[in-house]
Amino acid sequence: MNIKVPNIDYSEAIKSSGLFKKLGFVLFAIAVYRLGTYIPVPGINSAVLEQIFEQHRGGILGIFDMFSGGALMRMSIFTLGVMPYISASIIMTLMQSSFDSLKALKEQGTQGRKKIQQYTRYLTIVLGLFQSYGISNGILNLSDTVDPTLGSVAFFQISAVITMTSGTIFLMWLGEQITENGFGSGISIIIFSGIVANLPFAIFNTFELGRTGALSAIAIISIIFLLLILIVIIVFIERAQRRLLVQYPKRQVGNKVFGGQSSYLPIKINISGVIPAIFASSLLLFPNTISNFSPESSGFLSSLGFYLSHGKPLYMAFFFGLIVFFAFFYTSIVFNPKEQAENLRNNGGFVLGYRPGEQTATYLEHVIYRLTFVGAIYLGLIALIPEFLIARLSVPFYLGGTSLLIVVIVAMDFFSQIQTQLFSSQYEKLLSKNKIYKSKWL
Repeated sequence: MNIKVPNIDYSEAIKSSGLFKKLGFVLFAIAVYRLGTYIPVPGINSAVLEQIFEQHRGGILGIFDMFSGGALMRMSIFTLGVMPYISASIIMTLMQSSFDSLKALKEQGTQGRKKIQQYTRYLTIVLGLFQSYGISNGILNLSDTVDPTLGSVAFFQISAVITMTSGTIFLMWLGEQITENGFGSGISIIIFSGIVANLPFAIFNTFELGRTGALSAIAIISIIFLLLILIVIIVFIERAQRRLLVQYPKRQVGNKVFGGQSSYLPIKINISGVIPAIFASSLLLFPNTISNFSPESSGFLSSLGFYLSHGKPLYMAFFFGLIVFFAFFYTSIVFNPKEQAENLRNNGGFVLGYRPGEQTATYLEHVIYRLTFVGAIYLGLIALIPEFLIARLSVPFYLGGTSLLIVVIVAMDFFSQIQTQLFSSQYEKLLSKNKIYKSKWL
């Protein structure tokens, strides 16, 4: 006996889910963000700053400028982007595993998470104030970047700190609005739009190099082909899961028997996401950035910055090692095998073949270790391939491994959210139709 299952009516699902309205809001929010990246901080000479910035693009400024969509190079009101918020979120995540009070808030459910989110916002403001002061102070040390007619140095610093911190607060609010009224994570979409905004210029420059003969047609085709391969690998690994069979025992209540069902506990290969690559990039590029701004052309910092610059063997070795380290470190924070095993036991479930409690926790820890090892190697290779091409083959691989990971992962999550929204809008209708078909055939 076959039961016909109705298909989703996508035209009706789009209308009932308000898809176009949500997409319109996301596009409007992105347009507002991109417009803000072109509004400079008062008193900044953008032309001179852009020339100076080109000399320090290899340092950590390049990473921040990539995440801010070019706002740092133009010294706009969104110079800090959402980096203070990301840093605050990471710090709060680390603190939840160290402080019992924050751990207790996390276990309180929705209200506890709202309280932690509020602390994250306060920490974002503090970090924004410190970072904006540091940037404004560094700008003052560069010649001809500040308009002398603006007034005193103190006035410029106060106005710059207030403007950049307010820009970060606005982007934090804008990201939350995208999450509530649009699709996916608003903060991730803002970072995604900043990276993608620079792609047309990178593509144009690549083909311009081909037109002038600086880059052969074979090299351009190879770059495109390699990009497609990397995208396929990222999609495959990010979708891959280890599914552990979880069994729930039968229990009898009166004359009825409940339970006896089985389900799966899905565990991703790359639990830590792109966080290890971001941490490793930021940490390694600090010496290079400090040496670039140092007035001395020789010394320990200059030598360290040289050997830890892009393309150097020492940089690649440390980069890969730090990615592996942070992958294990961050995974140990976001996934607790003992807590997961305790939740399974409290719900009456157990992993098939292992006793609930300590034995299950040991098995989960073993699985997590092996999956994290594969995920860390994958992250390290994806991040190092562009570095190797730039250093050894002189290929202008503009889209680095970290940015490529962010673009692909956020795009996957965005389309997954749209699909989920379309299905959930038709879920009740599908259930009602299913009941009709069942009653008809049964």
